[in-house]
Amino acid sequence: MIKKSVKLLALACSATAFLQPAIAQTKKDPAMDAYINALMAKMTIDEKIGQLNLPGAGDIVTGQASNSDIAKKIREGKVGGLFNIKSLAKIRDVQRVAVEETRLKIPLLFGMDVIHGYQTTFPIPLALSCTWDMSLIEQSARIAAIEASADGINWTFSPMVDLARDPRWGRVAEGSGEDPYLGSQIAKAMVKGYQGDDLAKDNTILSCVKHFALYGAAEAGRDYHTTDMSRVRMYNEYFPPYKAAVDAGVGSVMASFNEVDGIPATGNRFLMTDVLRKQWGFKGFTVTDYTGINEMIDHGMGDLQQVSAMALRAGIHMDMVGEGFLITLKKSLQEGKVTEKQINDACRLILEAKYKLGLFTDPYRYCKEERVKRDVFTEAHRRKAREIATESFVLLKNEGKLLPLKKSGTIALIGPLGDSRENMPGTWSVATDLSKAISIREGLTKALGGKGNLLYAKGSNLVSDSLYEQRATMFGRSLNRDGRSDEQLLQEALQVAAQSDVIVAALGESSEMSGESSSRTNLDIPDVQKNLLRNLLKTGKPVVLLLLAGRPMTLTEEHQTVPAILNAWFGGSEAGDAIADVLFGDVNPSGKLSMTFPQNVGQIPIYYAHKNTGRPLGAGKWFEKFKSNYLDVTNEPLYPFGYGLSYTGFEYGNPVLSSTKLSGNQKLRISVTVTNKGDRDGKETVQLYVRDLVGSITRPVKELKGFQKIFLKAGESRTVEFVIGTNDLSFYNANLEYNWEPGEFDIMVGPNARDTKSVRISWSK
Repeated sequence: MIKKSVKLLALACSATAFLQPAIAQTKKDPAMDAYINALMAKMTIDEKIGQLNLPGAGDIVTGQASNSDIAKKIREGKVGGLFNIKSLAKIRDVQRVAVEETRLKIPLLFGMDVIHGYQTTFPIPLALSCTWDMSLIEQSARIAAIEASADGINWTFSPMVDLARDPRWGRVAEGSGEDPYLGSQIAKAMVKGYQGDDLAKDNTILSCVKHFALYGAAEAGRDYHTTDMSRVRMYNEYFPPYKAAVDAGVGSVMASFNEVDGIPATGNRFLMTDVLRKQWGFKGFTVTDYTGINEMIDHGMGDLQQVSAMALRAGIHMDMVGEGFLITLKKSLQEGKVTEKQINDACRLILEAKYKLGLFTDPYRYCKEERVKRDVFTEAHRRKAREIATESFVLLKNEGKLLPLKKSGTIALIGPLGDSRENMPGTWSVATDLSKAISIREGLTKALGGKGNLLYAKGSNLVSDSLYEQRATMFGRSLNRDGRSDEQLLQEALQVAAQSDVIVAALGESSEMSGESSSRTNLDIPDVQKNLLRNLLKTGKPVVLLLLAGRPMTLTEEHQTVPAILNAWFGGSEAGDAIADVLFGDVNPSGKLSMTFPQNVGQIPIYYAHKNTGRPLGAGKWFEKFKSNYLDVTNEPLYPFGYGLSYTGFEYGNPVLSSTKLSGNQKLRISVTVTNKGDRDGKETVQLYVRDLVGSITRPVKELKGFQKIFLKAGESRTVEFVIGTNDLSFYNANLEYNWEPGEFDIMVGPNARDTKSVRISWSK
């Protein structure tokens, strides 16, 4: 056995940094101020309001932009930017109208939902978060920025950092899971990847953090639904990832659809001004989500003029699609319902963003044809996407070391998702050429290279209900529903299975069963697929469940009956090759869950950092009368936060502390030796949790405060060290004061939130 002791320092998130505005948000640029002052002095009130308008591009045909309806509005100074217009030629055409055919020649912003890659598509964000690798996540955003900027885009509506603890909500696919600390690290990495160190570089793009705020806490997991929570919970649990993005210098913030404290976020001054600007020092601009202003009418906040004025007064600067600003603000100004200063402030912030992007210097700087050929969907980018995908997969079960598979014999690939290119990129991959994605069948065939035989059968449709399947396969993601009966499809699959040595069942969700407006109340594998899996297990052949999903699913039956389960999420344009890499052991899986998997939907919401009740269930107990528990299942999740297996095994030693009694500003050093006990090299994410045992308000049973992903050769040991200070113990109390409180703390280290080793310390003032 190799013995090595390497100290790796991991400073947990600094409370001081949390409270202070980022340097990038507070820089002054006299040259920019002078330029914007001079420009705004020439602008009419109509032109200023026009800068606040962000319409969709519509159907603009290359070479005919001058004749489009949107071109007319641009010429009239009624457009500040466009979103979801794709192709360099179209963007150049429209930009030409703005800078050559308008009075003031103000360039446009061009935004797009570049969520997890551009044409080179990375795993969905929830999967990215399961890498627990901030360097890889930042690289994914950097490559996305390089490709998008090469194709004319200079603004992305990403990252989505909404904390989510209800997997019924489809948009968990777009976020980073349930934890504020992990989510904050990812928010910073994504903003850095998109914006780089200098927005004036033509391969960086403006980032937009969303959805501010609390969108992931929608009641019943139903998209766009009501959100209601205490301020203490907002500040301690849900706000940190947004704040981390602001501290990282994010250039724009998008309002959420939900209400907060009874006021829709789009018109909520507490959120948009008090928190975002006054408390956090945000200096960029805010934008609504799609028709967010208009939707306040249905919330019951008034007519279009009323809600538009409400949004501007609250601190919204740009109106996406609804045109409420464009139609009503001048009238509201004349009636004294808004002020000219409010319009000026909004206009200035949008002009500043254009200045920082270098658009006033060269409005065509993102429209260079040589960059499209050189920088988009390159082999290097695709290799990186493949690598990142392999790091995102989570091995949930591997009984009898069924995985990895051998590249020999006969493998049966069975399931409706086994031969679909279109579903592999996952939801919100709007710039992806779906035809160029790699299917699982293609990836396995290529990896076998003739050394083994791959057989395929669809086995079932996605779901039994054809109308449900239509809803779940929109936007070109059809699985080409088979007209044969369920029994005919099943019998074909069983015939194929009978010829095989091992079965890989590619089952789960289609890509559009998660994402926006894709909430589900039943999180089981769909009915006909579940029946298919049961019958495959009856063959007696070894079965690997290759799960495709955009959310945690309820897999209690599968965990009990299937020997091996690999959760591959939706791995992006290179998913098929990446899946083959892991199934055949060319890459050892190392993904760790960023969201708890429930036993059933009745446990939802379920998350590791919960509070205790006054009647907690005893440790190791299933049920005690008059305790907080269920009659039918345990309180425990099926798979806890931070969980993920490997083809090797890791052993944790006991934590070692620099001291058990600390005071004031002392630092606590905690170390643990991790050993690779198996015969394969592998990666392990070592996780640090803290519990504040007594507080002025109730505290979670544990909170993530640090993590390190390490590589260990077979037989190697390494000592991992974390450093904790009082800043890492701080929280918002009942008066929303941010500080730490002396007392006893449990310090826990382990491979996931459940299987930790704990030591107790005391920390005095």
